[in-house]
Amino acid sequence: MNKHSFFYRNGLSVVFVTLFIITLMAQALTGWKQHNQELQEDQAPTIAFSTYLGTGHFISATFENFQSEFLQMALYVVLTVGLRQVGSAESKKLDEPEDVDREPQPGKDAPGPVNAGGWRLKLYSNSLSIAFFALFIISWGLHLYGSWVNHNVEQAAKGLPEENIIAYISQAEFWFETFQNWQSEFLSVAAIVVLSIFLRQKGSPESKPVDAPHMETGK
Repeated sequence: MNKHSFFYRNGLSVVFVTLFIITLMAQALTGWKQHNQELQEDQAPTIAFSTYLGTGHFISATFENFQSEFLQMALYVVLTVGLRQVGSAESKKLDEPEDVDREPQPGKDAPGPVNAGGWRLKLYSNSLSIAFFALFIISWGLHLYGSWVNHNVEQAAKGLPEENIIAYISQAEFWFETFQNWQSEFLSVAAIVVLSIFLRQKGSPESKPVDAPHMETGK
């Protein structure tokens, strides 16, 4: 019998999933009110909350944030394979071998693809970055779709003709939404990479030990 409770063993994921659900609901409710206010200003009829969840306004706002987060994690996973930052807790060591670089060995406790070998092992060896890039592409596509639908709703409210998705994606609006999210994610990664050189958080796996020298690389 496991001596630890379910929450003790899974607390990090439980807390973050709970925070995600709460903030997503808060976003949906406040976004619904904002959207209805915009509709009233354009003399258009307001919509129910359930209807709002299928609108371009909600889809765009939601996946605009998702896609930048998944891109950040995908690039972080891939770039930390080969790039280093001296002194950072987020970097592999400059010269010493790392456990993550060793060749996978089959065994009774190894994941199934490791024991299977071949293409399954090759795919599994890169599955984390593949998953993040796939989630990024899906989220980016849904952000584009939602923004396009919402753009045409605004066009109709102003008495202007609708535009096809090719015409919309060639405009600055969608790319402005995209790049303002990407740059914030890249900044946050750069911040933790650099700040972890000089600053500490006792007990956190994202920090070096409190008494570690500034130029010691890795955890």
